[in-house]
Amino acid sequence: MLGLNRSSFYAEPASASVDDLAMMERLDRLHLDHPFLGSRKLARLLGTPEDAVNRKRVQRLMRVMGLECLFPRPRCTVTSRCHKKYPYLLKGVVIDRPGQVWSADITYVPMPSGFMYLVATIDWFSRLVVSWRLSNTLDGSFCQAMLEESLTRGRPAIFNTDQGVQFTATAWTSRLEQAGVQVSMDGVGRCHDNIFVERLWRSVKYEELYPKRYARV
Repeated sequence: MLGLNRSSFYAEPASASVDDLAMMERLDRLHLDHPFLGSRKLARLLGTPEDAVNRKRVQRLMRVMGLECLFPRPRCTVTSRCHKKYPYLLKGVVIDRPGQVWSADITYVPMPSGFMYLVATIDWFSRLVVSWRLSNTLDGSFCQAMLEESLTRGRPAIFNTDQGVQFTATAWTSRLEQAGVQVSMDGVGRCHDNIFVERLWRSVKYEELYPKRYARV
């Protein structure tokens, strides 16, 4: 689906306790099915009357996983007040050709012995993945590397992301502007602004990651 070639890339997954890994997998599945739920309702769904799940634990794990609480709930994406935010440019825009609009997003990747983060660029018209990268941290460097690879394969008119700190960073936005690409960002907490990437993550996880249970990448 992403053209994953396990022989060409290797990195140690980020570590976590067995209990946290099990909870993170359950959280990830719930988030895929109910992306609008916040930590309070997720904690209720994860627990039982006899064995309640602490909301603060859910909030901590969501931060580790980089999960967003999407519209209509408040956002959970890590943002930076120091970074410039750009308007959403795609409202009412007709997408009628490949290379017109690209978007990128980051998702949590569960593994038996830990977890990774996956970032990918997708073409809104063709729904094809332009480029991707894996990392065991949320440091912006792996997103920047993916962007550089994406730009070797074309120059979209518009590149849309959420307002996460990796995408509002000057290194990201200035590189796009340097390439002559308009920068577009989702409205705060709005999942539908980047719906094609959200659909990609569902497909990747339910058709590839969870059924096959990769031990390493």
